[in-house]
Amino acid sequence: MTRRSAPATRLLTVLALVAALLAGTAPWATAADKPTVTLSRTQAGTGGSITVKGSGWRPRTLLMMLICGQSSPSRGVIGGTNSCANADGLAVTSDADGAFSKRLPVAEPPRPCPCVVHVATVTGAEKAQADAEFKVAGHPVKALPAESGDGQLSMVTDTRLDGSSGVLTWFGAPPARTFTFTVGNVGSTPVKDPVFQVGTSHGVFAPQWEEQQWRGTIRPGRKARIELPVELTAGAHGSYLVSLKYGGKVLAEQPWGVGRPWGVTLFWILLCVVVPAAVFRIGMAVVDRLRPRDRPFQGRHRGSQRLAELTVRMPRLRGARQDADTPAPAPRTAADAATTTTLPWFTPDTGPGVPAAGQLSAPPDNSQTTKGTT
Repeated sequence: MTRRSAPATRLLTVLALVAALLAGTAPWATAADKPTVTLSRTQAGTGGSITVKGSGWRPRTLLMMLICGQSSPSRGVIGGTNSCANADGLAVTSDADGAFSKRLPVAEPPRPCPCVVHVATVTGAEKAQADAEFKVAGHPVKALPAESGDGQLSMVTDTRLDGSSGVLTWFGAPPARTFTFTVGNVGSTPVKDPVFQVGTSHGVFAPQWEEQQWRGTIRPGRKARIELPVELTAGAHGSYLVSLKYGGKVLAEQPWGVGRPWGVTLFWILLCVVVPAAVFRIGMAVVDRLRPRDRPFQGRHRGSQRLAELTVRMPRLRGARQDADTPAPAPRTAADAATTTTLPWFTPDTGPGVPAAGQLSAPPDNSQTTKGTT
C-alpha cells in the first residue's frame, strides 16, 4: 500500500463507520442489541406469577409472552405455539429504549417440561424472539427428543394428494387423502423420525396445523418418499389448501377441491316425500277403523239379490265371452235352419221386402206402360 492510498483508506473507513451509526448497525452494538429476557424467579406453581423483564428489543414494538413446554433456550420451542399456554399469554409493548417489565401469571402448558418463557415480536417486518428457562412446579417433565445434528430437510418435490372419495363421502363422511411428497436431506448428519406439521385451510381462514411423525431415517444426501394422512371434517366441501411445514418453514402446498355431498340433499328430499306419505297412510288406516259399520247383513243380501236379478234380465251382448260353467250350444242342423223363428212383430208374408196380399208393387222405371182406351 502506498502513502497516497493510506489517507483514502482512512477516509473510507470513517465513512463506513458513520453509515453504520446512521443505520443503527454498528458492529460493536450487535451483541448489545440482541433481545434478552430475564425472570424474577426460575420456578413457580400454577396460580402464582413472575416478573418478566426484557431489553434489546426494537422500540415501541408489540411483544407476546407465553409459557411453553418441551422447549429449551438453546433449541427454542420445538412444537411451535401448539406447545404453549396460549390462553394465558400476555401482550406487552417495549418502551423507547427497547425494554419492558411485566408480571406474567403461571399456567401449565399443554406439553411437559422442560419449559421456557417465550417472548416474540408480533408486529414489524423483522421477527425477533428470546427464551428464558423456567420450571412449572408440579408439571410433568419429559426429556426432549434427540437432536438431528446438522441434518436439514428440504428439496420437497412430487407433491400430490392420493386417494378418492367413496360412497360414504357422498353422504357426508369426512373426506380423506394421503399427502405424498419427496424430501431430501441436505445436511451432514442423518435425520431420524422427523416430525412434520400438516395444515388444512379453507378460503381466507388460517391453516389448522396437526403434527405427524414419520418413522424412518433419512441419510445425508438421500431422498425419501413420505406419505402422511390428511382428513377433513364431516360434510366439508369447497376449495381447501393443504400445507406442509417442517422446522417452522412451509415446505409445500397442495390445493384440494372437495365436492358437495349431494347424497345428504337427496336423503332430505326423500325424507320429505316418504314421511308425509307414511303419515297419510297411517291416518287413512285409523279413519277406516274408526268409521261406523254398514247396515245389517240381511239388508245387504237383499240388495245384492235384486242387483243379480236385474243383471240376469239384461240381454247378453253379442260376442260376449261365455262363462266356464255354461256348456257350448249344439251345432245347428238343416231342419233347424228351415224352421227359424221370426221376430214377433213380423209375419211370414209381411216381412221386409215382401209385398202384402192384394197390393201391387210399383212398376220399374224402365218398363213400358200400356196406354188404355180413351
